[in-house]
This record gives sequence, C-alpha cells and structure tokens, in this order.
Amino acid sequence: MAEGKTSVEKSLEDFDPHAKPPSNNFAFACAILASMTSILLGYDIGVMSGAVIYIKRDLKLSDVQIEILVGIINLFSLIGSCLAGRTSDWIGRRYTIVLAGAIFFAGAILMGFSPNFPFLMFARFIAGIGIGYALMIAPVYTAEVSPASSRGFLTSFPEVFINGGILLGYISNYGFSKLPLEIGWRVMLGIGAIPSVILAVGVLAMPESPRWLVMKGRFSDAIKVLNKTSNSEQEARLRLVEIQAAAGIPENHNDGVVSVNKSDKREGTTTVWKELFLYPTPAVRHIVIAALGIHFFQQASGIDAVVLYSPTIFRKAGLESDTEQLLATVAVGLAKTVFILVATFLLDRVGRRPLLLSSVGGMVISLLTLAVSLTVVDHSHVRKMWAVGLSIASVLSYVATFSIGAGPITWVYSSEIFPLRLRAQGASAGVVVNRVTSGVISMTFLSLSDKISIGGAFFLFGGIAACGWIFFYTLLPETQGKTLEEMEGSFGKFGGKSNTKDSTDHDNGEI
Repeated sequence: MAEGKTSVEKSLEDFDPHAKPPSNNFAFACAILASMTSILLGYDIGVMSGAVIYIKRDLKLSDVQIEILVGIINLFSLIGSCLAGRTSDWIGRRYTIVLAGAIFFAGAILMGFSPNFPFLMFARFIAGIGIGYALMIAPVYTAEVSPASSRGFLTSFPEVFINGGILLGYISNYGFSKLPLEIGWRVMLGIGAIPSVILAVGVLAMPESPRWLVMKGRFSDAIKVLNKTSNSEQEARLRLVEIQAAAGIPENHNDGVVSVNKSDKREGTTTVWKELFLYPTPAVRHIVIAALGIHFFQQASGIDAVVLYSPTIFRKAGLESDTEQLLATVAVGLAKTVFILVATFLLDRVGRRPLLLSSVGGMVISLLTLAVSLTVVDHSHVRKMWAVGLSIASVLSYVATFSIGAGPITWVYSSEIFPLRLRAQGASAGVVVNRVTSGVISMTFLSLSDKISIGGAFFLFGGIAACGWIFFYTLLPETQGKTLEEMEGSFGKFGGKSNTKDSTDHDNGEI
C-alpha cells in the first residue's frame, strides 16, 4: 500500500487551495443544473409567506390551520429525504434529481387547483416528498462532481438557488396579489411547476456522479466524468484512486466495468445505519454529531419563522397594508440572495469555520435587536418610527448574516464530511433533522408569539443561536481544501480546530 499512500500524499499538493487552479466550466454547469432542484423548496417557502394571507381569507382558516399548512410540508419532506439516500444509491444521483422534479411538478399543479383545505394539504404532501428528495440529492451530487479546490464554491449553489427561489416566491406574491382573491393564491402556488419542467430538461445534459459510478463498478464511465470535472488529467487519476480507496476497491481495478459483489453491497447497505448510529468509530461519531448539530442549529435559530412569516412580522412591526408588507418581504428576499452570492466567493477563500462563526455571531446580535425593537413596538400606544425602522433593519441584517455563513455552510459541510460509504444515508439524516426542526418552528411560531409575545419568541431564537455558536466553535473543524476521501482524518478529536498534518497522514484506505 506504500504506492497508494504516495498517490494520496501527492494529491494534497494538487488540491492546495492557495494554488488557485483554473475553474472547471463543466463542473460549474453540473453544479448549476443539480442545484436548480433547490429552487423548488425556495419557491414554496417564499410563495407561502404571502399566499397564506389570501388563503386564510378565501378558505376562512384559523391561525392554527395556517401554521399547519405552512409548516407541514417540512414533515412531509421527511418521506422524500428518508427515501432519497437509498434511491440515489439504487438508480443514481442523476435520476433521483429527475424524480424529485417530477414529484414536485405534480404537487404544484395540485396545489394550484385546490378547491378546499383538505385537498390543499394532500397537494402539499405530494410536493413535500419532492422537496425532500431535492434537499438531499443536490448537495451530495454537487460535492461528488466538484474538484476539491472549488468544492465549497460549487456546493454552496443549492443554498443560492433556495434563496433565488424564495425571492421568486416573494415577487410572485406581490405580482399576483392584485388578482381576484380566489384566483391569485392558486396562480401563486401552481406556477411553481415551471422550474420542475426546466429541471427535467436540463438534467439530460448532466453526467452521473463519478463516486456512484465507482460504487457500481463502472470505472470507464467514472474516468470520463472525472476527466471532465477535474482541473487536470493528473487530478482526475488521483481522485479516482482516492474514491477507490474510500470504497475499498483495489487500485488496479480501474478500467471497463468491474463486477461488484452484490451480497457485499447488500450487507454494506444494511450496516450503514448501524455504522452511523449504533457502532460508530470516534471519527464517525464526531462527524454525525457535527452534521446533525449544524442542521439543527441552522433551523432552530428561527430562519424559517422569519422567511415564512415575514408579512406577519412586518405587520407586528407597524406596516399595515398588504402592499407594504409584501414589498418589505421582497426586500428580505433580495438581502438573502445578494449575501448568499457573496458567501459563494468566500467559502473557499476564508474557510468554513471562520465564516460560520462570524455569521452566527451576527445572527445573535440581529435576533436580540429584533426582539428588543418588536417588544418596544408591542408595548407602545403610539407608533415609534425608530422602532419600526429598527425592526425592519434587524430582519434584513438577520437574513443577511444567515445567508453569508450558516445558510450555505450547513449544506456544504454536511455533504462533504461523511465517508463515501456513509455519505448518502448520512446526508439524508442531516436533512431529516433540518426538516423536523424547521417543521416544529414553522408550525408553532404563531402560537409561540401569542403565548410569550413576538419579541419573546425572538429572544428565544437569539439564545438558541448563541448556543449554536458555542457548539460550532467547540465541535466543527475546518475542512477547507481537503479532499472528500481524507476528510475523516479531521474528526475524532473534539475541540473544533483540526490538525492539517494529522489529516494528511491519515490512511485514506481505512475510510
């Protein structure tokens, strides 16, 4: 194995982030197409924030029904997330993306034609399954086709497209708000089927993930994809060696189609969950805690409460008309989109850890400021314009600081830290935590605000975000510039900062 180790050690020079290799346009295009699946979730989040104003009036729903309608899709998406790992290992990452788009298309059409609350709930059940598939597969596929030198940049694309989808949803709210009551909200929801059609066409130009091809023994196909998505032929060969080592496949099996023992594959599939949760190594245990923790704190800090209930928050802050509330909400979408674009260029320059800690620190300050300003507005008998302005500024500051770090890094980090054999199921588990937490927040926010006041709710979110900062500082090591196959060497040593040398010396064949 000395020769194999030499290859791995040589690869670290190739992936040196300071070398600034030329960008790979083919990998860039693949990441764009795969990440378009995230528009589906983003559009649904954005459009529901405004559509519920008119759904409530048209169908005469209570606040509790609105909470359920808005938040239940997060729980429905769990079905898709739980199935996505096994499905993507079975039919491939590429066709799983197609499946996600097809399911959401059906859900969006059904939502657009919903005659009543029960039918609308059924339509959101269908759409939620498609969203669950999309949330899991986009970051996994993008991480697996991206060269290490630009993986952070490319793997942040799903979050970029979620924000783009949210902005489109907000604009749709404003654009169709003047239509008759019974038509406007149905058009807002039904038009979400359009991105699914574009996605189904675009995916035809995408190759399959090279790591999935290797797992299936299709080495010649994997080499072709690696040659296209790497910055050089040498890098492509080194990536292949590392993928084979991670998959436990001998290095000399690197041409044509190799038969992979199916009984071994079945046994491996059944033991993945045991390896993740029942009998993990110290490194895998650390990885699982880091991945699930980053997903939990991303959502528990209240981002979906702000994004889904922006019109309600702005009404509580003092904006009275639908038009004022929807325009302010569009500003939220613009802030999120602009700062997520900034984040994509910082991930591989600044690193995951400092960007995440700076982001969450800004979120804590913004949430506490928002809590104070909303409390002042709530207890004032006259309109205090400074408190209204501070509330709006705090919302914009919160979504901006979230988007520059916690938003994209959650998906980048959780998709890149799992070993190859655990990656699909590990990523699925992260999405499950993400959606459950989001569902709890979005299905309880209005009730929580009634019980402890809207200011109190944001004090609570600020406290959770502060706990998240401590968690990230303590348990999340830096992963910038490391290949996916050597990532495990950074974990197992609690304390946040990883030892690059230790991870370099780690035997990648044991991943």
